Amino acid sequence: MKTIELTPAQLAAYIDHTLLKPDASLAQIEQLCAEAREHQFFSVCVNGSWVAAAQHFLDGSDVKVASVVGFPFGAMSSDVKRFETEVAIDDGAHEIDVVLNLARLKAGDDKYVFREICDVVEAADERTVKVVLETCLLTDEEKIRVCQLVVDSGAHFLKTSTGFSTADATIADVKLMRETVGAKFGVKAAGGIRDAQTALAMIAAGATRLGTSSGIAIMKGLAETVGGSY
Repeated sequence: MKTIELTPAQLAAYIDHTLLKPDASLAQIEQLCAEAREHQFFSVCVNGSWVAAAQHFLDGSDVKVASVVGFPFGAMSSDVKRFETEVAIDDGAHEIDVVLNLARLKAGDDKYVFREICDVVEAADERTVKVVLETCLLTDEEKIRVCQLVVDSGAHFLKTSTGFSTADATIADVKLMRETVGAKFGVKAAGGIRDAQTALAMIAAGATRLGTSSGIAIMKGLAETVGGSY
């Protein structure tokens, strides 16, 4: 397997520091943002109702705010996803992680799926859009098909998983996504990334972003492997 070596600072730049639990409190969001500031993670990823608060807590820093849309099932109407995106952008979100409509994809309704993603991209008003596939529920053929739809839609990233389904991100899925979309398109691995070894393996497989609620543990683990402290 391909290996990769990164410094703690380099690895931090891959991480979307994530808190999407339904019972997350304001104090926990504040702590999430403080950790992201301290360790210089790329972003925090939160539910839509916390976007404005996260933006406030991160004011003056380079850490971005990402909001999930259609989370976690992706089964609501396209109009709801578009409105949710617009509100998140108004509240200060820099990035949108939107969950794919899996049932429509599985039914072969690619036109619906493509139109919905395009609507979210338009509503995001040039902000980064990541489309969450929930790879554990898709066949390889479906993964390849939707990867091509996402690339054509104007979105910027494919994302493996919500972390709320039957399985998490896998090396095989990240490799398949990277092979399908080519070298330049964004691939975010999310779900089950809890240690530095897994994080580095996902990056070696082709991930350009990592979604994880274990960012602090990952950074400490990496520092220990290189004999330093964090």
